[in-house]
Amino acid sequence: MAYVIELGYSLSNRFPDPPQTDYRNASVRTLRYDLFCGDVFLDADDGELSTAWGWVPVLDFAWALCDIAEELDRDPDGNRAARVQTADLDFTQNTELLRFARRFNWVEVGATWLPDEPPVVVRHSELRREARDFLQDTLADLFDMHPELADNPNIWTVQGRFPRI
Repeated sequence: MAYVIELGYSLSNRFPDPPQTDYRNASVRTLRYDLFCGDVFLDADDGELSTAWGWVPVLDFAWALCDIAEELDRDPDGNRAARVQTADLDFTQNTELLRFARRFNWVEVGATWLPDEPPVVVRHSELRREARDFLQDTLADLFDMHPELADNPNIWTVQGRFPRI
């Protein structure tokens, strides 16, 4: 079983943001689905799940992963819950999914596009912390590239909702 995970991304040169993008005023939909395309990976001691499509909206992936970590923690019994809690992260441009299943404090993460690969297993607390760090680190990188993005109120909202743990 894995205890440590690493999340990462690379932006694509094939799908650049439109040059006229107003990052300061971009809507949530634009921020999540139309900008910052590339690939993502989740690496753990027992395997790696990664995309190689070049068009995954990286900010949306980070944001959705934080949402899923919270969704998997809704059972009042928390890490004592024997009931399996599930969530899917879907990729909008195809039918592929990252599937999450939590039981007790363990989360199995599988990828539908890698059917022969066993799921990666991580502690829920590690997934939550790494997802939030990944979101905050991704935003910091994007601010370096597009300083006006830091002035977008939608970004302030997501930063406040998912601070580092």
